[in-house]
Amino acid sequence: MHHVESRATLGGKLSAVLVAAGSSVGLGNIWRFPYVAGDNGGGAFLLIYILCVLLLGLPVMVAEFTVGRASKRNAVGAYRALNPRWSALGYNSVIAAFLILGFYFVVSGWTAEYMVHSVTGSLAKLSSPEEYGSVFQNFISNPWRPVLYTALFVLLTHFVIALGVQKGIERSSKLLMPLLFVILIALAIHAMTMPGSGEGLKFFFKPDFSKVTASTFLVALGQAFFSLSIGLGTMVTYASYFKPDTNLRHTALNVTILDTMVAILAGVVIFPAVFSAGIEPSSGPSLVFITLPGIFNTMPLSMVWSAVFFLLLVIAALTSTISLHEVITAYLHEEWHMSRRAAAWATTVATMALGAVASLSLGVLGGWKICGLNIFDSLDYVTANILLPVGGFFTSIFVGWRLDKRILKEQITNNGTLKFRIYKLYIFLLRYVCPIILLLIFLDNLGVF
Repeated sequence: MHHVESRATLGGKLSAVLVAAGSSVGLGNIWRFPYVAGDNGGGAFLLIYILCVLLLGLPVMVAEFTVGRASKRNAVGAYRALNPRWSALGYNSVIAAFLILGFYFVVSGWTAEYMVHSVTGSLAKLSSPEEYGSVFQNFISNPWRPVLYTALFVLLTHFVIALGVQKGIERSSKLLMPLLFVILIALAIHAMTMPGSGEGLKFFFKPDFSKVTASTFLVALGQAFFSLSIGLGTMVTYASYFKPDTNLRHTALNVTILDTMVAILAGVVIFPAVFSAGIEPSSGPSLVFITLPGIFNTMPLSMVWSAVFFLLLVIAALTSTISLHEVITAYLHEEWHMSRRAAAWATTVATMALGAVASLSLGVLGGWKICGLNIFDSLDYVTANILLPVGGFFTSIFVGWRLDKRILKEQITNNGTLKFRIYKLYIFLLRYVCPIILLLIFLDNLGVF
């Protein structure tokens, strides 16, 4: 039987914010956001994205916090405790976390490889876009190097998880999140001093609504959803470690603010550099691994700035892999009654195996296809386009319609000690606006529109 009193708790309100922010801040902010914004017109997309974060991110994040703290259980146990008929929603979260780690560990390994390339100066020896593209393609298709870096990243994540909630997750968040902001701010200041940086800032901050289409809104909604880690069970799991006096609404607000700040700072780092080098901002996913290294080589102290940038990516990736790993570890520990050490090792071995297959599917196992996609792309597609929107959609339905309203009010008002004047508006957003938005994202991802 589960004993709430024996469960680990986070040290305080700041810890709650930093740990939850560590879950939401990741490669989605620093790698994905800039190229998505570049593909969708810059400033107008940024404005729409912020509105989507407020309309979608805050309500659903508070809902997930509510489920986690009310139950004091892992993602599966949380929904089972509050309503046994909704246990499947918890399983959706655990499966999504597992599948995402399968390819996220691989990309995280790429960031580590490029940090090593930057430190050793091998990137500085390249000169043309073709050379950068060739280096990247040769690396990801190599039969052992990407797997090695994936394994190293898995073990680094395991080390943090094995230390426990307080000594591992909480301490790492207190170190990594401030370090991430320091590096981002330093890079942003440097980027703004580059020749032609003003054009990049203008592109990023001055809205041009002539470039906005219906798909822009859906892309912004999807990016907000992806960036905030909604529907993954991470916020449910982390909230189960919150103290009773943690203000869920303020924590969610602070997390969304920090998450958005990281995305904006990433844009401030990348767009001035891109415009300074005369490169199109809509360079797509290759922006970080192919385009940016060439830009760094045009700067004084190129090795330093390149190494610092990829260190930033490593930190952002690590904060996310820790949270995803914890979702699975907590589930195995509490539902399968495994020791935390055994649960962590089981998660590590399973995700390492999946990550190795995903990495090799970009090279020697490229012939393995699922509906025409290799294993790596299949994991990305299924999680981002199906499991995450489904998780967010049913979380909104569950908390908005099925959860006992006394439990919801107790959690978001801390048993009546906090005022919540817009409670009716919150319920309206959770019951109607969020499900409709998430349904639209889901249908758009499937190519209905």
